[in-house]
Order: sequence, then C-alpha cells, then structure tokens
Amino acid sequence: MTNGNGRVALVTGASRGIGRAIALGLAARGFDLALNDIARQKDALEATATEARAAGVRVATVYADVSSKAEVTAMVADAAAALGTVHALVNNAGILIAGTVEALPEDAWDAVMDVNAKGVFLVTQAVLPLMKAQGYGRICTIASIGGKHGAPEQAHYSASKAAVMGFTRVLAQEVGPLGITANCICPGIILTDMGRVNLDDPEVRTAWQAKTAMARIGDPEDVAGPVAFFCSDDSAFVTGQSLNVDGGIVLS
Repeated sequence: MTNGNGRVALVTGASRGIGRAIALGLAARGFDLALNDIARQKDALEATATEARAAGVRVATVYADVSSKAEVTAMVADAAAALGTVHALVNNAGILIAGTVEALPEDAWDAVMDVNAKGVFLVTQAVLPLMKAQGYGRICTIASIGGKHGAPEQAHYSASKAAVMGFTRVLAQEVGPLGITANCICPGIILTDMGRVNLDDPEVRTAWQAKTAMARIGDPEDVAGPVAFFCSDDSAFVTGQSLNVDGGIVLS
C-alpha cells in the first residue's frame, strides 16, 4: 500500500463524499492531514477529522471558501503553522448546480466556475511557495469525466472540470523542474450527495451502470487509492496526467 511516511496532505472539501473518503484513505496510509471546508460544514468536517485521527496521524481543520483569495491565503498559513508544511495538495472542493445552457442563471455559472476552477488556481498558487522551498510537492486535482465528454444540464460543471485539466497540464510543465508533480483524477459516477444529481432516477442509475464496464456505480472509497498514488512517491515520474476512475465509462 502507498505510504505517506508522515508527509502532510491538504485536502479541500473534506467534510463529506469523495473528500471525506480521500481524507480517511490518506490517514490510513500514514499522511498527516490539513482538512478544509467552508464554515457551515464544521460539524461534518470535525467528524471526519476525528475519524482520521483514529489512524494515529496528526490532523488539523482549516476553514476557507476556496474561491476567496484572502481566505485561502489564511488557510494555507494555518495549515503550515499547525503541521509544519504541505507536501501534497488535493484540490477536491467542488459544487454542481444543474441547469440547461438556455435557462442557466449567470450567478450559477459564476458560482460553479469560482469554486471548481478558480478555487483550484487559488489554493495551488498559495501552496506553491511551500513546495518550492522544500523542493518537493504533489498536487492532485479532482476533475471529472464530465470534463471530457459532459452531460446534459452540466455545461458549466463540465467547463470547470475541463478548465482544471488544462490548468494542470500547464502547471506540470512549470513546476516539474522544482520537484513538484501535478495530476488530475477524473471520477465517473460516484454515489455521493452531489453524484445523486445523476442517480435519483432509478432508470438513470440503471443506464449509467449499463455504460460502465464494471457494471456498478462507484463508491467514494474507489477514488481514495488513486489519489493516494498521486500524493506519494509511487508517482514520482508521473505528471500532467488525467486519470479516469470511472469503472470503465471513458476508455483510453
């Protein structure tokens, strides 16, 4: 199993769903953790932190809206103060507000892009000085297969996820000489609160299962292992990649 060797990982949007599973998966592998979410998710985030600490690792909770530069700057400073540095960043925070292109309100477009795309940029930018100073870093961003082929009523979500994949390809080239890697994970249909946007209708769920080579919907825990790989030295010569973790929907 991939081993964190006591390195520190910052995970955004860690209170529930895929973020929670990633946090617990990294804790089980020996990573110390700075776990982030927005203030209204405090109870859920603290519960995740308590569960992670049971693995015997250090855990700090740091609150910020990732779309706010000031809050992100303070969050990364708090994480470094609590745990010493940040070795690995998991950009997981994301939102989905469904709507057709024709009917989509401008503020819904802005909200999704602010969190899903701008948030990745701001948090990455804030941790880079720490990673540069230590000559080491692992950046893993949770994109989506939606950023590759999309789905109706998710144009803004798909655009945001395509954006972070493009961002990561450039980032990898810029930071590679500094000992820092940057990769994306593209989950498929995962059973989370956000994923249920696609799965509430039994016919839709059955249709997605039929499109998946493994004939099942993913669980959040299915994403944790691939993220741990990108956060560890096992992926030391892998950068600029977008890995599908979808049970075989997008085949490449």
